[in-house]
Order: sequence, then C-alpha cells, then structure tokens
Amino acid sequence: MSSAVLVLNSGSSSVKFALYSGVEGRGQQLLSGQIENIEAAPLLTLHEPGGDIQERRLETRGDAERKRAEALSFLIGLLSERAGGTGIVAAGHRVVHGGARYREPVLVDREVLATLETFVPLAPLHQPHNLAAIRALLEVAPALPQVACFDTGFHASQKRLATLFALPRKFEEIGVRRYGFHGLSYEYIADALPDYLGEGAQGRIIVAHLGNGASLCALRDRRSVATSMGFTAMEGLVMGTRPGSLDPGVVLYMLQEMGMDAGSVSELLYHQCGLLGISGISHDMRELLASADARAAEAVDLFVYRALAQIGSLVAALEGLDAIVFTAGIGEHAAPVRERICRGLGWLGLEIDDAANRVHGPRISRAGSAASAWVIPTNEELMIARHTLHVIGRAAF
Repeated sequence: MSSAVLVLNSGSSSVKFALYSGVEGRGQQLLSGQIENIEAAPLLTLHEPGGDIQERRLETRGDAERKRAEALSFLIGLLSERAGGTGIVAAGHRVVHGGARYREPVLVDREVLATLETFVPLAPLHQPHNLAAIRALLEVAPALPQVACFDTGFHASQKRLATLFALPRKFEEIGVRRYGFHGLSYEYIADALPDYLGEGAQGRIIVAHLGNGASLCALRDRRSVATSMGFTAMEGLVMGTRPGSLDPGVVLYMLQEMGMDAGSVSELLYHQCGLLGISGISHDMRELLASADARAAEAVDLFVYRALAQIGSLVAALEGLDAIVFTAGIGEHAAPVRERICRGLGWLGLEIDDAANRVHGPRISRAGSAASAWVIPTNEELMIARHTLHVIGRAAF
C-alpha cells in the first residue's frame, strides 16, 4: 500500500512543499510547489510532474498566524485529494536546529515543540518559521502525525574535539558548541555516493553544498567528520548575504566603536554581507558571474578563495582527499565556480575535465585524476519523506 507524505520547508514569507508517495519501495514525487506571501495574500503555485504549473490566490483572514494556518489547511485538503489511497499519512518538516538533544528525527507533540522553541536563538533566520508551520498544522490537522527532521542531526557522528570551542566549559554546558548544518543535504549525498563512486564511496570525501547558504562537510565511511558551519548557520564559507567566518573582534568593534546595537549587527550579518555586501550588486551568483563590474568579480574571487582555504582544512581533518562532490544551487549549476575550485585543488592531483564540467557531470574530473570530482544533485525533501515514514512506523522508500 502506498503512503503519501507531505514535506514542508517553511520560511518567513513562503512555504515550499512536496508530496511523495511510495511505489514498490521507491519514492515518487507526485507534485511540488510553494505558497508565497503566506502571511498576507497567499499565492499557491503547483508544479506537476509533467511540467504544468497552476497558480491560485487563496482567501484567508485574520492575523498572520491565522492566515498561515488557513493556507496550510487548504493545502492539506488539496493534496489529500491528489494523494489518493490512504491519503496523507504524515507531514515531515525541515527544522534547522535540533540542539544537543535531538540527533534523530522526532515525532512532534507540544512538549517537543516547546523544546525546539528554545533553539530559536541558535538559528534565528530559520527556526521560528520552521516551527510556525508545525504550530499551524497542530491547529488545523491535530490528528496528522508531524515529524521534525534536523539539519544538525547528520553531524552527530563527529568526534568531540570537532564540536568544541576554546571557551570556558560553562558555555558548552548551556549548549554553546559546534553543531553543523545542511545535514539533510549531506545525508542524501552520503546515501547516493555508492551509485556514483562504487566502493570509493567509503573514502575521504568532501561535499560542497554551495548555494545562498553554503557549507562544506568532510565524510569518511559516509559519516560526518568535520564541517565548516558551527554554532549557527553563519560560520564558514562566504554566502549570499552572510559573511562566513569572521574575527569576533569585528563584532566587538561594531558594538563598542561604531555604536551599533545587537539588533543592527544581527541584521547586518544575516542580510547585508556575503556576496551582496562585498559586491554591492547582488547575492545571486548567476548575476555576479554575468556582470562586468569589478566588484562582482572580486566577490566571486573571495567566494572561491575562502572555499579553497576551508577545503584545505577539511583535507587536513581527513588526512587526504579521494573525491569532492558539488551540490546545491551554485554547486550544481555554476560551472565557472566549480572549475576554479577544482583548479585550485590541483596540488592534490585533481585534474578537471572541462567538457564534462560544462555539462554538469556527473563526473567532472579526468580519468586518472588522483582525486575525483563530481556533481550530484541533492534532494533534502526525499530525505525528509524517508525519515518521516520511518518515524511513524511505515515502510520507507
């Protein structure tokens, strides 16, 4: 019997969704889409498997929370009709932070939800909106099982030293440590590696999840050994609007010498830095690569330079490199960025195949290259669907 699962990734003004159904043990995406402007005048967009797109403006009333709940209630009804058979058996949510408590996906009740609320300061850009969708569904569909799947969970396999900051121990006791993020993406890639690398999937592999949010993860035996993001989703690589790793003294200077308060510093670091800040043009790598402006070129240069520096640190953690995998928006589609990173890793014996790179792989390194390079599309939604079925005791695909 097929089991339809609703996957939700909720943001501040939109909710992305996908509906999966298990057929002969394999996950099939029935449709996907998003609800934009969800807390004002919601617009539902449906993407059918055949490529058809449908749009519908939803009639909702009340405050922002009520509008979100009504929009999700309409979505549940619509997708239940599409699911057929048993209908929707559960909803799975991407939740950015599980803290030190939740290392595996968990069935959500109000007690779990209350605990997840305490992690909002650790992921203020994402966590509040992830949880808003859970609260809304608890109200409009209280009998529907909901499962929280965490971006931090995959990194629980790291050794203790990889999680520590050199701070007084009292900080670790209250949860100040390195967690790592993009775990659902890395978990999908880890599962998919044998299909591409065969026995080499167990080797020393760095996955570069490069998008508006960007990070790196070092894998050995397909488990997380080290990652570039730490306490929050701000550390590490240059991102679309986030600066990546930053000397804490810069933040102190902003507070003490420039007279900025914590709120304005937070707004700056989350929304005005990264590719947008250094270029003054855009956070979108596609626009920067197409621009003739010298500031755009320098932003791309910095993105590549920082990526190479941090890849080097992960090579040290792995004591070598067997393969690098590019994924996510930039990683999957920006051939010039991949080309520059691969050439910067020539000292490791990596030789890029320019023709393969131009058509996005999947293998983009030459035969005989000492380390291989790959482009593997990620699928966080499918991972969430699998986890959700497992947690509620259904056969996963």
